[in-house]
Amino acid sequence: MTNSRFAASRRHVLGAAGAAFATAAVAADGDAPSAAPGVPAGGVHVAGSDEIPAALVGCGGRGGSAITDAFDARGGRVKLTAMADVFPERIVSVRKSLEEQFKERIDVTDDRMFIGFDAFRKAIDALPAGGIAIFATPPAFRAAHFAHAIERGVHVFMEKPVSIDGPSTRRIIELAPQADARRLKVAVGLMCRHCDRRRELQERLRAGEAGEIIAFRGYRTHTPIHDLDLAPGPEGESELMWQVKRFHNFLWASGGVFSDYCIHHIDEVAMMKGGWPTVADAVGGRHFKGKINDQNFDVYSVEYTFDDGVKFFYENRLMRNCRQHFGVYGQGSKGAFTVSTSGHSPAKSTIYRSQRMEKDNVLWTAEQPEPNPYRREWDHFIEAIVTDTPYNEAIRGAEAGLVTAMGRFSAHVGRPVTFQEMLECPEDLTAGVEHLTLESPAPIVADAEGRYPVPNPGRTKFELRGDV
Repeated sequence: MTNSRFAASRRHVLGAAGAAFATAAVAADGDAPSAAPGVPAGGVHVAGSDEIPAALVGCGGRGGSAITDAFDARGGRVKLTAMADVFPERIVSVRKSLEEQFKERIDVTDDRMFIGFDAFRKAIDALPAGGIAIFATPPAFRAAHFAHAIERGVHVFMEKPVSIDGPSTRRIIELAPQADARRLKVAVGLMCRHCDRRRELQERLRAGEAGEIIAFRGYRTHTPIHDLDLAPGPEGESELMWQVKRFHNFLWASGGVFSDYCIHHIDEVAMMKGGWPTVADAVGGRHFKGKINDQNFDVYSVEYTFDDGVKFFYENRLMRNCRQHFGVYGQGSKGAFTVSTSGHSPAKSTIYRSQRMEKDNVLWTAEQPEPNPYRREWDHFIEAIVTDTPYNEAIRGAEAGLVTAMGRFSAHVGRPVTFQEMLECPEDLTAGVEHLTLESPAPIVADAEGRYPVPNPGRTKFELRGDV
């Protein structure tokens, strides 16, 4: 629900309070930074000031949300100094909107507005070592962007998902220790892990307040929140640019709506369970696409199984005029519990005295109002930077992307898939994206009737290729 999140974030009041931390800079040659005179050990000022310059790569609604949350973070240190996108109008629009709200936090001159598929390099190169690169493009580009940021010695905030299949997951996992070796901090936009009330629920579950965990169930069923209509097609622009603009419709760009929409619910269940499910067994189907002739299923129903046999049943349906349900729940041997409901924030986590989930049966419920988890993830990230504390969410973020992809993949091929099988899967949906230019052909093409390749459960070994 990106648009509402952006609107809410922009209403925040910048926090004036914050400890006077010094910012950690990472030497371009990979050597550990040394403390400057008068600066506490473990960090030096970036570019000689308390401010942390940031480059925004991907200037859609999600990028606007991320930089706004960065401005709100502890101490108000982040300053936007460069922007990149393949669509120039997005840079202009987001810069104008941000300047109206946060003029003192914006220093993006025209020569630091970069356009094209290689614009991320120029925006990152415009940062000093120890700055922050914010990646809010379609997820297909995460690994290439992450690699360049590490090379240039800048910290990274990556919006979710950071991976959408086995090969892209492996790429992120292989890059993560390179960031550690250069003392870079890496944050991934899975904000549920940073939610104070969910963390309290996690502690209470571990203390046995709901008893032994038996099962989880979750739902994301609602009208599509993005414009998924592909008609009338890429009129006046290239097929590639059309697909990037409608990235939720295409598996190569995003992993589809399941990977992009459902990762938070799946990740917060794994958080409560303390580990990843080992198997996904799913069904799904296309019902009536009309003008939305994309690569997504309309419905997905996934049974995840953890290594101890605990199940997580998850349903996703993006269809109009159907029942809407958004939340994650669990059952313990002593009582049921709510992980989150109504939206990602506030979570409204609750434990019940029995399996009856009613107000008169509450054992514990999260105190309201709740700190905003979108803000809290940035608080934690910035604190790690300024105190030079080890901080790298890349592997966990990649594994969350992989587990989400397990559910999608299982529905698309019509059989169960294990965590290890998905990790080793050779089908590379994002192959070659690092070489795209504005003149490149699209990674997939429609047939003569305007239809794109779609998964065919039971007919192919992989999602889009390979006979059984």
